[in-house]
This record gives sequence, structure tokens and C-alpha cells, in this order.
Amino acid sequence: MGTQPHEHHEAGDPTAVRAAVGLGLLAVGGLLLNTLRPWQKPGPALLLTAGWTASGALLVCGLVLLARCVRSVHGGPGPEHPGTGDRSPS
Repeated sequence: MGTQPHEHHEAGDPTAVRAAVGLGLLAVGGLLLNTLRPWQKPGPALLLTAGWTASGALLVCGLVLLARCVRSVHGGPGPEHPGTGDRSPS
């Protein structure tokens, strides 16, 4: 029926937390890039460079973290993930 409150539950999947952090980094990087809008209001070169660098770094880090989580969940053809690369029906 339902689980009892006194039952022991296992910890959640750590890849879910990493994927959420990756999505958060992508969101913050996109927000930072959108709020700077260097194509509409030119400013000092140092400020624009710092803004582009920060938003680009956040976007790249978020994308890499999210890609690693997807790879760990779906696996790939290789000796480190036996049997997960070929998902053809038998």
C-alpha cells in the first residue's frame, strides 16, 4: 500500500543534484548575459569583458556538468559501462 514513516529510505540519486546544479548554472549564466546586454548599451571594455567572461564561464560549466550527468545516466558503449551502450531489444 504505502510506505510507513518509520521505514528506512535510501538516499537520492546524486546525479539529480548535479544535474540541478548544472541547470542552475545555465540559468544564472543566461540571466547574467541577458541583463548585461552589451549589444544595446556599450560600456567600459573592462566591465564588458568581465561580464562576458563570467556569463560564458557559467554557461560552459553548467553545460559540461549537465552533459556529464546525462552521460552517467545513459551510459555509453565502452568497457566502463558494460551492457548499457547497446539497448537493442532482444
